[in-house]
Amino acid sequence: MSAEVERFFSEQSPLAAEVASFRPRAQQREMALAVAEAIRDNAILVVEAGTGTGKTFAYLVPALLNGGKVIISTGTKNLQDQLFQKDLPMVRDALKAPVSVALLKGRANYVCHYHLARTESDGMFKTRDDIRHLGKIKQYAKVSDSGDKSGISDVPENAPIWMQVTSTRDNCLGQECPNHKECFVLKARSDAMKADIVVVNHHLFFADVMLRDEGVAELLPTCNTVIFDEAHQLPETASLFFGESLSTTLLLDLARDTRIETAAAARDFAPLPKACDELDKAARDLRLVFKKEGRLPATATEDFREFAPALKTLGEKLAQLNGMLEKQAERSEGLENCWQRAQALSQQLKQWMAEQPSPQPSPVNGRGGNGSPPPQAGEGLGERDEVVRWLEIFHHSLQLNTTPLSIAEIFEKQIGGSARAWIFTSATLAVKRDFSLYQTEMGLLKAKTACWDSPFNYGEQALLYVPQNLPEPNSEGYTEAVVQAALPLIEASKGRAFLLFTSLRAMQRAHEILQAEFDRRGWDYPLMLQGEGSRNEMLSRFREHGNAVLLGSQSFWEGVDVRGEALSLVIIDKLPFAPPDDPVLAARIEQMKKQGRNAFMEYQLPRAIITLKQGAGRLIRDETDRGVLMICDPRIITKHYGKRIWQSLPPMRRTRDEAVAVEFFNQPVSTSST
Repeated sequence: MSAEVERFFSEQSPLAAEVASFRPRAQQREMALAVAEAIRDNAILVVEAGTGTGKTFAYLVPALLNGGKVIISTGTKNLQDQLFQKDLPMVRDALKAPVSVALLKGRANYVCHYHLARTESDGMFKTRDDIRHLGKIKQYAKVSDSGDKSGISDVPENAPIWMQVTSTRDNCLGQECPNHKECFVLKARSDAMKADIVVVNHHLFFADVMLRDEGVAELLPTCNTVIFDEAHQLPETASLFFGESLSTTLLLDLARDTRIETAAAARDFAPLPKACDELDKAARDLRLVFKKEGRLPATATEDFREFAPALKTLGEKLAQLNGMLEKQAERSEGLENCWQRAQALSQQLKQWMAEQPSPQPSPVNGRGGNGSPPPQAGEGLGERDEVVRWLEIFHHSLQLNTTPLSIAEIFEKQIGGSARAWIFTSATLAVKRDFSLYQTEMGLLKAKTACWDSPFNYGEQALLYVPQNLPEPNSEGYTEAVVQAALPLIEASKGRAFLLFTSLRAMQRAHEILQAEFDRRGWDYPLMLQGEGSRNEMLSRFREHGNAVLLGSQSFWEGVDVRGEALSLVIIDKLPFAPPDDPVLAARIEQMKKQGRNAFMEYQLPRAIITLKQGAGRLIRDETDRGVLMICDPRIITKHYGKRIWQSLPPMRRTRDEAVAVEFFNQPVSTSST
């Protein structure tokens, strides 16, 4: 297969006829050959490929040439759609490969006929938009082949009505559903079973590995190759699914669904709606114990006197509803499903309250939710002796979590013993070509590794600027100092800037200061703030303006591609160290200290570097792009570890002189950039 791979990345490549922008790159060809070798040998390969390498084609070509069944898992649904709708068809046509392709998303992305009909008959809507959106969804469900909610642009993806007309793992009736034969979820799974290439996303992959609920588990036994794109996200995603979570949202959903099912099948049993109301109130009261959003270790709840009694009341109200549902369950499939959910949630809550998490997700009558088999012992959290229990407080909900301190052993078992290739790739997996952190986190110590730098000419195209005389990042007034240092660069670049922040509070404060400064100076650069619209909508407006200044936090640090002059300046306020009081991080640091290890150098610093590389990667997206990366945090210069940080970034020219940074925008574009 190597000769064929070589041919497709040569000057005469068939890809050139399909892709106008295609040009041979040594890094892309070498990566493709490494992927081909891993597929041939059923090996595990971890690959970092810098921006512009063209890693998507580098793994698609050998995967399609090899044949067999391939699962490709991406970091986001947007990338999933791009692969399915654009990249895969392009490569398939260039290779003239007779392969079939399927897109598989989580069940919450597909209209559910049963819940659509239930919602319409229930007639309880909070807004007129809900009624209007329901009508459009109903019409869409009649004519759509897939039922994928991304196919209906008239209804926003975050519209509240979607919660009522899609199913969850918990409220799906499975084979008992009267609409079983026309189910969009089952059709998507059936298509995936028949396809040669199946595109999923990380959340779907890991939810299925643990819960056996999303259709991936059925695909794995017949699969030859699994490819994870944006693989740097996997440690976080896997930790989420290899642990357990119970949210007040699940309890509110149970109360809502039970009310709807009671109205349809047990209207004569008055105590049931009342029990739903009491559970609803108890769940909301538990959330109201906490005044601020954030994360807390379970031990910190002792500082909140109302927490223990509120949690006890919630357990009692859930048990009460569970008892009533047991007596009414036989009256309909919907009530039977609500009873199963109440049992599982009640058991989960008891385990969390007793500080004795179970060895695996709770089965209901020997089954997982929706009748699927539960994970076998040892597939989940094992002995559970190295877990951290913590709470996350959101605006409208509270989540009780149990997270393993390490997922390495769990994940190693998941991929071990199977004769297939596993490919992990991203632009940010290593620190100075060292993959130790990633391999240790993911249990991939025996994997082959490879690293290719970006083909872009960073020495000509980019400048790293670290301003002088900024205070320490924890100083009062630091955000004000960052903005003042940024203003000359924003003026020199004529807007066209991203300002990336490590906290929402700093982002919002910077926005206030910039708005006042723009008004005072008479600048007409459009000023945009994360949260003013969906990410895709904001990026579209940013590109159209051509001179906008956008302030973003976590969601704009990665997965954002703005090419050309519209983005010529990226400003990062602080080195992105995770907050040390984060309960999961704090527990992992404590564990490493007990092992006699240096948690900062082995874990915190490498993770911060990888995140910083993601943010810095927003700047140069094409071989004709030029721009300045401004990192405001003085620790990159003053701390002993600073050199390790900037040496991990692309090889840009560096300066601390504001005049040099400003002058960069006045320099003519070099014709030597390639």
